Amino acid sequence: MNYNLNNTTAEGQKTSTLAGLKKLLQLIAHERPKLLLALGAILTNSTLNLLGPFIIGHTIDKYVVTKQYHGVLVYAGILLGMYIIALFTSYNQTQLMGGVGQRMLFTLRNAIFNKLQQLPVAFFNQNKAGDLISRVNNDTDKINQFFSQSLMQFIGSIATMTGAGIFLLVIHPVLGAAALVPGLLILIFTTIVSPWVKKTNARNLKSVGGMSGEIQESLNNFKVIIAFNRRDYFRKRFDGANQKNYKTAIGAGLANNVFMPVYTLFSSIAQLIVLAYGIYLISTGEFTIGLLVSYLSYATNFYNPLRQLASLWANFQVAMAGWDRISHILAMEGNMPVIAAKNEEGSADDLLEFKNVHFGYDEKEILHNVSFKMERGKTYALVGPTGGGKTTTASLIARLYDPNKGEVLLNGRDIRSYNSEERSKKIGFILQEPFLFTGTIKDNILYGNEQYINYTNQQLEQVIHDANLSDLMAMFDNGLETEVTSGGDSISLGQKQLIAFMRAVLRNPELLILDEATANIDTITEKLLGDILNNLPKTTTRVIIAHRLNTIENADEIYFVNSGEVNRAGSLTDAMDMLMKGKRVS
Repeated sequence: MNYNLNNTTAEGQKTSTLAGLKKLLQLIAHERPKLLLALGAILTNSTLNLLGPFIIGHTIDKYVVTKQYHGVLVYAGILLGMYIIALFTSYNQTQLMGGVGQRMLFTLRNAIFNKLQQLPVAFFNQNKAGDLISRVNNDTDKINQFFSQSLMQFIGSIATMTGAGIFLLVIHPVLGAAALVPGLLILIFTTIVSPWVKKTNARNLKSVGGMSGEIQESLNNFKVIIAFNRRDYFRKRFDGANQKNYKTAIGAGLANNVFMPVYTLFSSIAQLIVLAYGIYLISTGEFTIGLLVSYLSYATNFYNPLRQLASLWANFQVAMAGWDRISHILAMEGNMPVIAAKNEEGSADDLLEFKNVHFGYDEKEILHNVSFKMERGKTYALVGPTGGGKTTTASLIARLYDPNKGEVLLNGRDIRSYNSEERSKKIGFILQEPFLFTGTIKDNILYGNEQYINYTNQQLEQVIHDANLSDLMAMFDNGLETEVTSGGDSISLGQKQLIAFMRAVLRNPELLILDEATANIDTITEKLLGDILNNLPKTTTRVIIAHRLNTIENADEIYFVNSGEVNRAGSLTDAMDMLMKGKRVS
């Protein structure tokens, strides 16, 4: 399945602006009461602002022209009160929407992160971590900025424009129609240009994700960069990504600013129409000076929000471009569903079975029609040349992937019929490069192990002793409270493997997979690990992938994995002969 978020097919799966907005609003449906309060505040604010020009025009005609200054003071006081109320309603809606925006950001990031937890390993193989981080952080922040800062201004501007347009048409329909013609032209221009603006911003967000990916990759591999003196290589790669981001950012900036000068031009034309035609109406006696002042104010109240909308609409297009990138993740479905268990009867001795399994990456088949069985309590070794398919076989055993054809059975059941929690309790996996979380050794040992989650240090130390792991724990000066950092050098790679080993053993799995799990530790410690493995419960099946002969010499059975086939090798000598032949062939 294609999980690449940045391929051409994915780029083509864009939602319409209206459809995207509807889906986005569903995320904050629970905020309806606060949205209604904010909407009420903004409508009140717009109404008060619209009443101002009418009162001013009335005051000019009735009190200023007749020099009744007491009336001017009275209406000035009324206007002051209205503007103070408008101030508080504006603050109220800003406060409400700021909270709504932050909660929406919280909900959206949680939704994305939870979706990422549900996607298979293949998804992460096809997408850079930096790009995913950019979507979780940068793209969601663009949406938050629009909702917390711009949405109510957007609605308020539309409300003010609508009210001002109604006043313009009611006061003088002909002059009102002439004043609104430039607004119609603005609407047509916006409809034509908006898709281009959204597309331009989408390209910019994609380039930001690409640049984040380059930064993440270079920082993760900085030791290798220094060791091979390849700073220039990654510098050039980053410069290329930065240049691309620079160009797309320039394009997005131009696109986002195209509305303002056009809106300003048409707004100025509308005010000229009102002024010229209004003076003509005054000369014919159809208009008063106060009415013209009110009319000019309403024309300003119609077109000033339009100029604000130029900026707000650009922000909206950025938010919708970000939503397209986010919704693509949320729409992803894993290709590893849990299926209903069938009533299959397998041998009581068989823990695992491959039945006619085919598997490959990107249409390149790695395993061809593989069949074998593994019995309970035995130790199996997978040997073969590099790239022969050993880790792929182990990954299928742990259901990191599903076979393209055939079945993998665990305890006589299709492994796909176990949910993630059931499967993780039955299968332990120790990788060559184990991942540890920032925290203490205790935090890492208890990760995903609810059995000991409430144990004190003393109780957990007893469990470690009973599992014959005390000698491993003694290698850490601070014991369970030894600090671990996921990407730092607080402990060595070999020590990380020891912690991962303890974490897997304490889960008491039925099947324990060790993929080069002793590659970074010394021979003495490796012998200690071998003794621990030998003291595991008699029903525990061990699958070992290793290149060291002493690691696999005590295996009950050895399988040779190469050229898409998994064959029983017989003795260690036979396996080594097959390995040498396989290397010569490859």
